[in-house]
Amino acid sequence: MIDSRITTLRVFARCGTVAGTAELTGYSPSAVSAQLRELQRVLGMQLLAKDGRGVRLTATGRFLVEGSDTLITHWERLRAAALEAGDQVQSRLGLGGFSTAAAQLLAPLAATLRKARPSLEVQVLEANPARCFDLLVAERIDLAVIVAMQSETYVEEDPRFEQTTLLNDPLDVILPSDHPLASRETVTLEELATDPWITEAPGSTYHSLFTAAFTAVGVTPRIAHEAVEWETQIAFVGAGLGVGLLPRLATLGNAENVTRLPISGRGRPSRRIVAAVRKGSLGSPLIKESLVILQARAKRILTERLESDL
Repeated sequence: MIDSRITTLRVFARCGTVAGTAELTGYSPSAVSAQLRELQRVLGMQLLAKDGRGVRLTATGRFLVEGSDTLITHWERLRAAALEAGDQVQSRLGLGGFSTAAAQLLAPLAATLRKARPSLEVQVLEANPARCFDLLVAERIDLAVIVAMQSETYVEEDPRFEQTTLLNDPLDVILPSDHPLASRETVTLEELATDPWITEAPGSTYHSLFTAAFTAVGVTPRIAHEAVEWETQIAFVGAGLGVGLLPRLATLGNAENVTRLPISGRGRPSRRIVAAVRKGSLGSPLIKESLVILQARAKRILTERLESDL
C-alpha cells in the first residue's frame, strides 16, 4: 500500500497549490499542509519551499515525485495480480468522464456493476479530461472516459496512465426535419456546404474537427451560429437556424423538428473515445470487467442509435 502522503505530494505536484490539492483529494487545506510537513519530517528531506504566499516543490521534491511513477505502477500491478489470484475485486470503484460519456456509458456501467455486486461502492464523477487525469492521480477515480482529441495529456506518452480505445464515435449531420435533404438515408458534407452551420467558437477542439472535415472535401462552410452544448445546438437546429454535427454517442432526446443523418463520402469526421487508467491497473479484475461492459455498450449504441434517432 502506497503511503497516502506520497499520493498527496503527487497531487500537489500536478496542480501546484494546497487548495487545489485539497479539492482533488477531499482533504481540508490544513490536512494537506500537515501531510506534506509530516512527509518531509519522516523522510528527512526538504520537499517544499516557500514561494510568495504559497509553496513550491524543491528539486528534491520534484525528483521524488517523478521517481514515484515507477513505484505506483508496480503497486498497481501487484494489487491487480493479488486480486486476480484470490478471485476477488476491489471494494470501491471510482469512474469519471465527460458529460455524454457519464450519461451514456458510465451510469449504465455503474448500475450493472452494483446489480452484480450489491456491496460494491461505485462513484461516478462528471469531469472534463484534464480533471479526470487529476482525479486518477489523486486516486479519487480508477477509470476515466475521455475524448482523446480533447486531452492535453498524451496518454500514450505519459508514464502514469495507459488507455484502451472504446469506440470511434462518428459525427452525424442534424438538420431541420423540413430540410430538402431530411428524407435522405445519408448526406455528404459537400451537399450542405452552402447551408448555415452551427458549431463551436474558433479555437475549440470541435471547431477544429469541424474545419478539418470540410477541408478534407475542399469546401468552406458558412458558419452562422455558435453553440457550446449539444443541447443548445440541437435547439438551434430545431428552430430552423441551420444544420450541425452531432456525435452518435449523443442522443437527440425529445427534440422536435430535428433529423439525424449519417455522413457518406469523404471527410466523415469522428472522435476517438478512450478509457484511461493508472498504469499497471489494467489487469485488475474489476477494471477488465468494466472495459468489456463499456466496449459492448458503446458498440450497441453505435448500432441502435441509427434506428432510434435516424
